[in-house]
Amino acid sequence: MDFINLKAQYEAYRDEIEKEIRDVISSQRFILGEKGRTLEETLARYAGMKFAVGCGSGTDALILSLMALGVGKGDEVITTPFTFIATAEAVALLGARPVFVDIDPETFNIDPSAVEEKITVRTRGIIAVDIFGHPADYERLREVASDYGLFVVQDGAQSFGAKRNGLTSPGMGDVGITSFFPAKPLGCFGEGGMVFTNDERIAKKVEALRNHGQTGRYVHRYLGKNSRLDELQAAVLLAKFRHFDEEIRLRQKKAQRYREGLDGTVRFQKVEEGVLSTFAQFTILHDDRDALARYLADRGIPTAIHYPTPLHLQECFSYLEYREGDFPVAEDISRKVLSLPFSAFITEEEQERVIRAVVTFSG
Repeated sequence: MDFINLKAQYEAYRDEIEKEIRDVISSQRFILGEKGRTLEETLARYAGMKFAVGCGSGTDALILSLMALGVGKGDEVITTPFTFIATAEAVALLGARPVFVDIDPETFNIDPSAVEEKITVRTRGIIAVDIFGHPADYERLREVASDYGLFVVQDGAQSFGAKRNGLTSPGMGDVGITSFFPAKPLGCFGEGGMVFTNDERIAKKVEALRNHGQTGRYVHRYLGKNSRLDELQAAVLLAKFRHFDEEIRLRQKKAQRYREGLDGTVRFQKVEEGVLSTFAQFTILHDDRDALARYLADRGIPTAIHYPTPLHLQECFSYLEYREGDFPVAEDISRKVLSLPFSAFITEEEQERVIRAVVTFSG
């Protein structure tokens, strides 16, 4: 059993993917070509945003967004400790300080009620992460941000295509980003990312920053990066995107099967009213998580832990001087989360096998 069955997805779309790739090879245009522009326009429209700019990874999308927003040395950016390191890493790499706040115990997303007390004169903005594909509470976050003149960045690395009260991820902040890492709901065959915004000034700056700060050929207005989404990855994404809505529908169906089969046995992430999650992972909470993971592994069922150590306890952030106990909800959730095999292509038989094993262990 695969944790994420990318092979089945490839076989389903093989002809379309390979045709798109052949088009690129025939054109011999591999960087900043027509496929990339088409993808940007298509995904911007899908997310309900005016502009989308492709780049080299979801991590770079965060860095480029913060650079375009002017974040730098001495600034502070508020975010969650319960996420992949890239969210806070992007802040720190620009010389700014990540300021963590605890998470909601039901959605596992940043707790809006904890944000305001962390705002100082150095605070520039908030990065909310849509953990496991469930959009954060952007209504409340934008209200706080508006009161203090802060930006809101939507880290939609896991949530492209998710919905919240009529909006589509990552179109819920001043700037949104997503990742096209192969395991994401919309993944390419390598690394890729994208920045979304309605602000033309930010979009133009990100376009320059991803290409060494160029505003014209060999005219460099900014110090930038080499972070361009290549044409082969854009081609793969265009082929996969034609099936994306159907995959999201299947993810809902398969997530519901897990919920029904494991109800009363484990805890689930709450899906709020008005939210459509992408279920980038299907993650449960279990008090004996490590033993359950070993039990499943012994039976050929792969699992993953997203994430075992909250960011405030990672060695690389020790200079921030956080301590165990500072964010008790994030710490508790990190000790209990376990992601089960999941994708649009997981079979009923595979799900039944997982369900039986979890129920038997917990029984």
